[in-house]
Amino acid sequence: MKTHFAALLLICLTAPAFANENPVGFKTVTLPDAQHSRPLELAVWYPAATTAKPEWIADNAVFIGALAVSDAPPAAGEHPLAVLSHGYGGNWGNQVWLASALARQGYIVAAVNHPGTTSKDRSPAAAAQLWQRPRDLSRVIDAVLAQPQQFGAVANNQIAAVGHSIGGWTVMEIAGARFDPDLFAQDCNAHPKLGGCIGYTRMSPAGTPTGKAKLAADLSDKRVTAIVSLDLGLSRGFTDASLAALPVPALVIAGGVPTEDMAPELESAHMVGRMPKASTQYVEIGDATHFSFMAICKPGGMALIEEDSPGDGMICRDGEGARPRAVIQQQVVGLISEFLGRSFRH
Repeated sequence: MKTHFAALLLICLTAPAFANENPVGFKTVTLPDAQHSRPLELAVWYPAATTAKPEWIADNAVFIGALAVSDAPPAAGEHPLAVLSHGYGGNWGNQVWLASALARQGYIVAAVNHPGTTSKDRSPAAAAQLWQRPRDLSRVIDAVLAQPQQFGAVANNQIAAVGHSIGGWTVMEIAGARFDPDLFAQDCNAHPKLGGCIGYTRMSPAGTPTGKAKLAADLSDKRVTAIVSLDLGLSRGFTDASLAALPVPALVIAGGVPTEDMAPELESAHMVGRMPKASTQYVEIGDATHFSFMAICKPGGMALIEEDSPGDGMICRDGEGARPRAVIQQQVVGLISEFLGRSFRH
């Protein structure tokens, strides 16, 4: 019972704001890709037509999941779509709190595992294909649009992309930001301790002329009409021109707890200063860390992570004296809900 207290707190806190919530359905599918040998594991949360009892999804010994009805029929009508992109070493379950909250409000939410950069697939060769991440999201959009009988119908011009960490970089790319590998490499000489620089060096996506060209290419998808970045990395490689001309509204949220590898003034805030003021909203949450945007850890979860991967237990920590992660995430859900509602009305 205690292990689900934080998740139940989040549900209780958000209930008054979203009084007309929908029952939530949940399905997982694999998107084949014979041409590029890049099958995608996809998890979809959606408004459902069901009275069945929900069950815990993506709930395990470390993280608290969320409630949904597996394989429920989708609700009638059209719904906005949000596609989610996880961070390096993460998976589609990392933002289960956000996916389920948006689905309760009437969104179809599709979260994908990016090959090579997930918790169960850390292939260096696949990770180096960084340009595939925005394309993964485009494939997800294709799949959801093609299967309204499975997930529900998507409303016209109401497709958002939301990403955390390198997932934030991914959604900026799909919106039209352009990455300059040479610019980023030069900048990392001045800021070698930034997490983005460390991860980029590890992946080496521009290690060949072909990779460099693919990384610098236009990876945008014009079907995406709004984006949300959650404490992104690698932003210093975006060109000034592409950020200034970003054609869709953007909500950029940063964790305000200072760290030398993910400083807001060098990543999110720095990027926002180069984006259109009229269509960009920036929020810095003072007691949130980079990992406050991940699923809530259960009591004992940090110890289990440390046992398996020493040093990684920090993903369960928020800022010193911080509000409970459930409350921080309630704030984030509210910000995203208000932003997308406003963006899709225009």
